[in-house]
Amino acid sequence: MDFSSTIENFNSSLWGYHFKVPEPIAQLFIEGADRRVVCTLNGKKSFQCALMGSSSGWFINVNKTIRTQLKLEIGSKVDVHLEKDRSEYGLPMPEAFEEVLATDEEGAALFDALTAGKKRTLLHIVGTTKNEETRIRKSLVILEHLKAQQGKIDFKQLNEDLKNSRQL
Repeated sequence: MDFSSTIENFNSSLWGYHFKVPEPIAQLFIEGADRRVVCTLNGKKSFQCALMGSSSGWFINVNKTIRTQLKLEIGSKVDVHLEKDRSEYGLPMPEAFEEVLATDEEGAALFDALTAGKKRTLLHIVGTTKNEETRIRKSLVILEHLKAQQGKIDFKQLNEDLKNSRQL
């Protein structure tokens, strides 16, 4: 589905830069609680995201990296192409994380039991790392954290675990 929109800013501590998605278009992609889409802006940059709802309607957040790459500012017009995200996790599975999951049955079971949002958060932590060795280290730390926390995530502790793992 294609449409045009404009970059805006909520100027709040919770939400920032975004563009609005017309209600009829948003409804085409909402399946129960699943609002995941693949968004392509200006035919150049594709990313996985969720349709977000507010009292003023539906919107999609646009992070600083994407805004910089596409030279977008408040008021910039964007040509938007949306497709339903049918991927398993809503984010790419980093190869390093996939390999670590394949070697750790208990860790993989704990990861599989997490909510979709928590899985995406962990995939983001690993996937935004450029260095392959660091992706492997983070993957190992995450699974050890899940096992130590009996399948729960204490994000403050996880950040500390990741920080401490750099010093080994």
